[in-house]
Amino acid sequence: MASFQASSFLFSSSSCSCSTRTNAAISVPKLPRVRLSVPKTPFKLVEELNLKDGFLSTIPLENTRVDQYEPVISTSNTATAKLYAILEAVSDRVEMHKNIGEQRDNWNTLLLNSINMITLAAATMAGVAAGGAVGAPLLALKLSSTLLFSAATGMLLIMNKIQPSQLAEEQRNATRLFKQLYSQIQTTLALRDPTELDVKDAMEKTLALDKAYPLPLLGKMIEKFPENFEPAVWWPKSRESPRKQHKTQGKNGWSEDLEEEMRKVIEVIKRKDSEDYIRLGNLALKVNKVLAISGPLLTGIAAASSAFVGHGSWAAIVAVTAGALASSVNAFEHGGQVGMVVEMYRNSAGFFTLLEESIESTIQGSDLEKREDGEMFEMKVAMKLGRSLSQLRDLARKSSSSHISGNTMDEFASKLF
Repeated sequence: MASFQASSFLFSSSSCSCSTRTNAAISVPKLPRVRLSVPKTPFKLVEELNLKDGFLSTIPLENTRVDQYEPVISTSNTATAKLYAILEAVSDRVEMHKNIGEQRDNWNTLLLNSINMITLAAATMAGVAAGGAVGAPLLALKLSSTLLFSAATGMLLIMNKIQPSQLAEEQRNATRLFKQLYSQIQTTLALRDPTELDVKDAMEKTLALDKAYPLPLLGKMIEKFPENFEPAVWWPKSRESPRKQHKTQGKNGWSEDLEEEMRKVIEVIKRKDSEDYIRLGNLALKVNKVLAISGPLLTGIAAASSAFVGHGSWAAIVAVTAGALASSVNAFEHGGQVGMVVEMYRNSAGFFTLLEESIESTIQGSDLEKREDGEMFEMKVAMKLGRSLSQLRDLARKSSSSHISGNTMDEFASKLF
C-alpha cells in the first residue's frame, strides 16, 4: 500500500512537471508592438531611350525631393540621337540620288535615240525632195526636213548643255559616297559612344556632299564645260593650321619611319596618279567641248541647206551630208558617254586629292595623342590604294631610291584605277 502511494505520488509529480514544462514551452509571452516609422521617400523613374539596343531602361533616383525633379538628359544619348537622325537623312539621300541617277541615265538613252531618229528622218526627206519632186510635194518635204533639223538642233543644244551621261555619273558617285558616309556613321555608333564632335563632323560631311553633287539642274548644276579641269571636292576643308610634330617614336603606333613612308606615298600620288588623271581629264574635256559644238552646228547647217533643196544639187548634198555627220557625232558623244568619262576622271582625281590631304593632315596635324593609330592608318591607306602593307612599303622604298638616283618612277601608287 505504501509502495502504491509512493508510485502514485511519483506519477502525479512527473505529470505535474511535464505539464508545467509543456505549458512553459507553449505559453510565449506577448511582445509589445513597436511601430517603425519609415520615411516616405519619393521615387522618380526616368525612362531613357537606349538607341543602340532598342530597350527602355528605368532608373530609380532615390532620396530626391519633389522640387528637385528635373529631366535627366545624358550628353552621350543626345549625341547618339542626333547621329541617328543624320543617319536617316543620309539613307534618304542614298535613295534619292539612286533614283535620280537612273532617271538621268534614261534621259541620255531616250534623247540620243530620239535626236538620231529625227536627224536621219530629216536627211531622208531632204534626199527624197532632191529626187525630182515638184510643187506641193517638194514644199512639204522641204518644210518637214527643215523643221525636223531645227528641232534636232534645239534638242541637241539642251542635251549638250546638261550632259545627261555626266549627270547620271554624278548621281552614281553621290550614291556611293553617301553609302560610304552611312557606313562610317554606323561604325562610329557600333564602336563607341558618339560625341558632339562626331555629330558636327557627320553634319559637315553630309552638307559638303550635298554641295558637291546637287540634285536640281537650274541654278545649281555643276558646270559641264569649265575653263580648266579641276578635281571634284566632296569633303569639308580642314580649318586646322598644320603644325609640325616631333618625337613621334613609339607614340600611338607612329614612328619616324612610318611618317617618312607616308610622305613618300604622297610624292608618288602627286607625281604619277593625280597628274595622270588631271591630264586625261583635260583631254576628255576638250574632246567633249568639240563634240558638243559640232553636233548642233551640223544640224543647223543641215536645216539651212534643206530650205534651199530644189534650187540646186548642192543644197541637198549639204543637208544630207550634214545630217549624217550630226547623227554620227551625236552617237559618239552621248552613245560613248564622253561626259561620263569626264566625270569619272574628275572623281578619280578628287579621290587622290582627298587621300593626299588626309595623309598630310594626319602626319602634320594636331597632337599625337589625338591621331588615329599609326598601324590602322597605314592599313587604311594601303587598302584605298589596292595594296598590301608590304607592297605599300615597297612603293615608299622605290620612291626614295628613285629620288636619290634621279630616275623617273614608272609605277603608280594605286592599283585600283
